[in-house]
Amino acid sequence: MDHPVTLDVSILGREYRVACKESEREDLLQAVQLLDRRMREIRDAGKIAGNERIAVMAALNIANELLRATHGRSPGAATSGFDTAAVQRRISAMQSAIDRAMADQDKLF
Repeated sequence: MDHPVTLDVSILGREYRVACKESEREDLLQAVQLLDRRMREIRDAGKIAGNERIAVMAALNIANELLRATHGRSPGAATSGFDTAAVQRRISAMQSAIDRAMADQDKLF
């Protein structure tokens, strides 16, 4: 029987309590490590401030990599009606918008 467990994890210095099945424990811990590492890389690059924005950018980057791996191809190739190039463009546009918003915030202080 796969019993539920509760884990205390740390992501970017903040503690979270998450529940999962015992059989998913190791996968969850690996996901936490991946997300924490990516968020730290983005934070340390210094272009994006604020944990929420850092989390969104990390999630977008990981989702983009997952889509590439799932489709087993380079960005822009069309398969199954899924437009990876459009997703790439939207991610780039979001990154630019966040960069502009952060630059505007810097001007306020």
